[in-house]
Amino acid sequence: MPESDHPEIPENPDIGLMLEVVSGSETAFTELIHRHQSGLLNFFTRMGAYSDAEDLVQETFVRLYKARSRYRPTAKFTTYLYVVARHVWADLGRKAMRRDRLHGSLKTDAEIDWGASQPAPAFGLDVKEALAGLSPKLREVIVLNVYQGLQYQEVAEVLGIPLGTVKSRMNMAIQELRRSFEE
Repeated sequence: MPESDHPEIPENPDIGLMLEVVSGSETAFTELIHRHQSGLLNFFTRMGAYSDAEDLVQETFVRLYKARSRYRPTAKFTTYLYVVARHVWADLGRKAMRRDRLHGSLKTDAEIDWGASQPAPAFGLDVKEALAGLSPKLREVIVLNVYQGLQYQEVAEVLGIPLGTVKSRMNMAIQELRRSFEE
């Protein structure tokens, strides 16, 4: 990782690595994968893609690599990475909707409901169930901020929404989670 190639980016090694990827370094890309694959896996799992999470992580890195020539270090690398991941997540949702429309009457309840086959624990609602009960817009704010460690401004950039909207969604999500745990 020659820092002399990009002396303006010494404080953020991920940006430096991505710039090396842009220049053709497969080693730098491998390092980015090792640094961020578990965070992405965590993101997709918490967003509800339990059985598809590993495939979605792989797809995120494939898209990142394909778009490497368009990369510009205008924000934190993780912000850029989670924008790509969010697009992968949205594409999965669109594919699922198309599949459901095509196979509507042929789907069984077991195929549609990913987690309902396991009984709820005797002590009450767990966090995974509570997150699954949130709308996707509220869930992604919680996952990006709480579980992925992004600041509110970074969440706003990833989602392409105003900072105030992030704050209000976070507030609504927390209120809904509290209600879920109180019930």
